[in-house]
Amino acid sequence: MAKIIDGKAVSAKVKEQVRKEAETLREKGIEIGLAVVIVGDNPASRVYVNNKKKACAEVGFNSYEYALPEETTEAELLELVEKLNSDGKVNGILVQLPLPKHINENAIINAIRPDKDVDAFHPENVGHIMIGDFSFLPCTPAGVMELIAETGVDVCSKNCVVIGRSNIVGKPMAMLLLHKNGTVTICHSRTKNLAEICSNADILVAAVGKAGFVTPDMVKEGAVVIDVGMNRNTEGKLCGDVDYAACFDKAGYITPVPGGVGPMTIAMLMRNTLTAAKIKNNMV
Repeated sequence: MAKIIDGKAVSAKVKEQVRKEAETLREKGIEIGLAVVIVGDNPASRVYVNNKKKACAEVGFNSYEYALPEETTEAELLELVEKLNSDGKVNGILVQLPLPKHINENAIINAIRPDKDVDAFHPENVGHIMIGDFSFLPCTPAGVMELIAETGVDVCSKNCVVIGRSNIVGKPMAMLLLHKNGTVTICHSRTKNLAEICSNADILVAAVGKAGFVTPDMVKEGAVVIDVGMNRNTEGKLCGDVDYAACFDKAGYITPVPGGVGPMTIAMLMRNTLTAAKIKNNMV
């Protein structure tokens, strides 16, 4: 029977560490600010933005929200990003994705100053992650690494399988596991013998975006199973990429959905914003 990895508890620990450090900086006259930009009225994006504002309040950051209408042009958004790049009160800039189809997401990501890119999506930061010389880590993969560490399982020499190859989760996830000396396989829609590959994984990270995709035949007895998915099943219930009930008895450790990876993503965003403030003040 699996042990549940409680993302809420681990994220609370991370945020408490951040809060204490932020308090110390405040005593030195250093305020920390996160700017969050949302374009349009995507309900999921609104929930995420509200959660980020709540987390800022918990750790003692100043939160600056810029809610722009759906018809905002790419030029207008770029102008705002440039303004935030130059704003000394703003340590981190986060533009909530997805953006409306008429706006080029890459152009916006590339416009954010790398030292304020607390999502770690800018190509410069991606390059630093590749070579292992980084200041920021993408929030979801970084959160996953915290959850794995919480189990006490050492990544070194383990067979690690990541299902999914997105720039936001899959690829950086593989790099972080590799930096910890895991032997890493990335699986995707063209992978042959997927179930067989996954069933040999000591650590399995599912980030494919399909409800219940991972079934018990894909899980090695005693494996660490991390579910990054956030889906709705046919009944409209929130669920992950892993068939949680079916895989529970086979896994050694498993994350629930909700309450697993989700809370960690926001906690790591807070950590990145703290790091940005420390870099600005030559404290890293």
